[in-house]
Formats: sequence, structure tokens, C-alpha cells
Amino acid sequence: MLKTLDIENIAVIERTSVDFTDGLNVLTGETGAGKSIVIDSINAILGERTSKELVRHGAENAYVSALFTDISENVKEKLIDMGFDCEEDNSLLLARKISALGKSNCKINGKNATVSMLKELGDVLINIHGQHDSQALLNPDFQYKYIDMLFENKSVLDDYKASFRELISVRRQLKALTESEFDKEKELELLDYQIKELEDADIQIGEKDKLNKRKALILKSEGISNALNGVLSALNGDDETAGICSAVDNSFNLLTVFDETKEISEIFTDISDSLEQIKDRIEALFAEIDYDPSELEQIEERLDLLYRFSLKYGTTEEEMIKFLDDAKDKRNKIIYSDKELERLNSEYDSLLEKTVLLADKLSDCRKITAKKFENSVKNELEFLDMPKLQFVVQFDKGNLTSNGYDKIEFLISTNPGEPPKPLSKIASGGELSRIMLAIKNIISRHDTVATLIFDEIDTGVSGRASQKIGLKLKSVSQNTQVICVTHSAQIASNAKSHFLIKKSFDNDRTYTNVTPLDFEGRKRELARIMGGLEITDTLLKSAEELLKNN
Repeated sequence: MLKTLDIENIAVIERTSVDFTDGLNVLTGETGAGKSIVIDSINAILGERTSKELVRHGAENAYVSALFTDISENVKEKLIDMGFDCEEDNSLLLARKISALGKSNCKINGKNATVSMLKELGDVLINIHGQHDSQALLNPDFQYKYIDMLFENKSVLDDYKASFRELISVRRQLKALTESEFDKEKELELLDYQIKELEDADIQIGEKDKLNKRKALILKSEGISNALNGVLSALNGDDETAGICSAVDNSFNLLTVFDETKEISEIFTDISDSLEQIKDRIEALFAEIDYDPSELEQIEERLDLLYRFSLKYGTTEEEMIKFLDDAKDKRNKIIYSDKELERLNSEYDSLLEKTVLLADKLSDCRKITAKKFENSVKNELEFLDMPKLQFVVQFDKGNLTSNGYDKIEFLISTNPGEPPKPLSKIASGGELSRIMLAIKNIISRHDTVATLIFDEIDTGVSGRASQKIGLKLKSVSQNTQVICVTHSAQIASNAKSHFLIKKSFDNDRTYTNVTPLDFEGRKRELARIMGGLEITDTLLKSAEELLKNN
């Protein structure tokens, strides 16, 4: 529920804080005192559009914050979906700053947010109903929701929605497959070319690195060959000079004849073995650097091909091979699309039949629920001094949508003998408010929104009707927090918490304050509402009696 509303520099309100309670909260005050400003402030924190004109004259910024407590699971899920953490105490703090330039800065639990995020949260936190703000009730596109809220068995609706989602998924696949044959042929032609080009290239993982190493070796081969030949010449010697190997062998022969030089001769043996290993490695390296003059040209051509392919099919060999595999899969899907199309058509027909049957079942449940709803609304409206009003839930059949095929519209007749007509065309402001109140009382146990706000619900109704509206608001508030802006003493007398909105003047500036009233304060305010200019003892006694009766 809405626990605390803080307002700064909104219109004539410089600064005020309102601590609401559960149950029925009423706001009263003289005309022009600023009751609508409180509602405007709540609308602002719920992400509705605002104007820079809302900022108090002379102030740079306006500020509104709202603290909600005991938030529902529905609100928690919404917060998590939007990327915000839930507080351990189940509280939620929304804040919005509006600059005199018209810019907004929003926060959710202290973290930056957007206006659209506030609006998304506002839809599950508060419902505001004013004399001209009952679009959900007036719009036939939304009236089915009131019926669905009263379902005892939600699985009927859930089963239909699940089947409809499957149907739409298969329909999208069918649409993708039933593209023009020309497009298919063009795509197949391109895929065939790409597959052939990649298969002919026979790309191997790691070959680019191997080719670059081989290229580098070939480019250095002349220098390596000269160096190796020089080493071999030193090792083997020539006609004029004995080589290192010959010198080592001679030294070994000189030392072997003496026992005392045995250790030294063994070292020469190791040296001789190492020299043989060097010659073996030189021969192997000669084999490696031995190449055909055309090999370098072939390597260059292959590297150029890999470069060109990297621009078309992927940077690495792995990416190119994956591109080839994907292209083959696409080609197979197109080639076998006729079979897939046949399978999907069969699946679609089966799902359509299933979905229509579930839509029929859903419609039957709605019609049964609607009859009970009609009777409940009539009983509620009879209590609210509208005994002659007929209320009918009209069903027409439309196309299948995510909500079934039912086109539901609320019809009323306010005069006996007159046929029922759409609610939006003939209901007055006062009638509409009472109808909304009746419906809210019926669905209050099923509605997940924890706070209802009624703005001047008493407009156009008599004192007797006002008293009954007050009793009905009190009844609704047993399950849902209710905040009501009213000019009716009968409605205000039913409140659990009563707030006075009062305007004052100081140094040529206007100030509006919101003050909670105690019993005596409520008595004087009710007397003012009932009497007007002069508050008499008789009015005070009547107000006291009204409060005590409630």
C-alpha cells in the first residue's frame, strides 16, 4: 500500500508529507485548495506525463517521492524483471524530480530509472479512478479483464494462452517457409556457390600458421644454407686443412694409449658423438629448406585465398568451416522445405482445432461468470441508489487473439423500457463512478493492485447516495487501501484517516498544506462541508452524530 507521499514545490504546495493508512483515507478541502495537486503528484510518481508548469513558481525543481510497504508478489516480479533488487522489508521507494525546464530524473529504491519504468510499476501499484478517468471501464477492449479476474479456475485461461502461443509460433515458421520461390532459388544458388567454393578449398584448421612458418623458412633458406655449409666445411675440412672432426679423432687416438688420460679421452668421445649429431641435424635441416622454386608462389596463392575467404566466411579456419556447415544446413532446409511445410501445416491445423476448442471452453466459462457478475453489479448498484439501472455483459465473436475470440462490452440502461446501450455512450460522470465502485467492490478480493484512488466519486449524487457510496468505499477498503478525494460529508465520515487540504497566504505567496485530522478536527471539517460559510452548533452536532454512527 501507499504509506508516505512527500511533495515539494508542486504548484502551490511548497512542502508537505502525507502518511496514509490502510483502509479508507479521505482528502477534503475547499474548492481550489489543492486536492487535485495531490492527485497530480501521485500521477507524477506513477510515470504519467507532467508539465514544467507543475513546478512551483520561483523553484528550480519539484520533487515527489512515494514509499510503498508490503508490496505484492506481482510488484516484486515486475521489479526483478526490470533489473531492480527487492528490499528485505518488502518496501518500495519511488522518486521523481521535475525541473523547471521540463526534464525528469527518476529513481527506484535509490537507483536511476526511467519515466516508463515508473509507469510500468505504477500499473501494478495503484489504480486511479476519476470522473473522467475510467478508460479501462469504458473501453470494450479491456472489459473482458473484469470477467477474467473472477474466474475460480484460472487454468482454463492459462491453457488457452499456452495453446495460442504454440499456434502463433508455428504460424511464424510457416510464414518464413512460404516465401516466394524466386527468393528460394536465389538463396539456393548462393548457398551452392558458397558450399562449392569452401569444399574445393578444403580448408584445414591451423594451415594458415603452417604456411606462414613455411614461407618464412623459405625466405631465410639461402642464408641458412650458407651458414650450414660453412659449419660442415669447418667440421669436415678440405684438401688443405683438417676439419674439426679429424682433429677430435686424432686427439682421441693420442690419449687412449695412456691410462692417466682415460677421463680426457672419454670427453673427446662425447665431443665426437655430439659432432655426429650436429651433422645429422644439418642434413635434416638441409632437407627442410630444400624447396621447389614454385612452392613459394603456391604458398602465396594459398595465403591470398585464405585472406579473401576470411573477409567472406570468417576470420579463422574454424569460423570458415562453421560457415560451411551452416550453409549445408540451410540448403537442406530449403531442399526439404516442402516436407517441412507439409509437417507444419498439419501441426498448425491440429493446433488450430485445439485452440478453438479451448477458446470455446474459455468463452463458456466467461459467460457463466458474466451472468454472476451481472447479478452482483445489479445488487451493488441497487444499494448505491441505482435500482432501475440494467447492467448487461454482451458477447460477440471475433477473431482469435491471445485473449480468446470473445468481444465483450458492458451495456447499461438507466431508464426502464430503454434498451441497454454501451456504457461509454450513456453513463454520466456520477453513474460511471458508482458503477466503477460497484465493480471494484466485487473484484477487490481478486485484484492484485493494492491501492485504489477515487477522485471526486461523489460528483452528481445526492446525500443519501453519498452515504451509501461511503459505506461501499469502506467495504472495498477492507481488502484494498482506498484513497478518496471528496466533497461529501457522508463519504468522509466513513474514513479511517481524514486529511484536510487547506490553502493559506503569506507575503503575497500561496501555500497549501495537508494535515491529518483528529476527531474534533474531523467534526469541524464535516460541519464546514455540510453548512458552507457558517459553522453552527447544530452543524457540529450533526457532524459528530455522523462520525459516531460510522
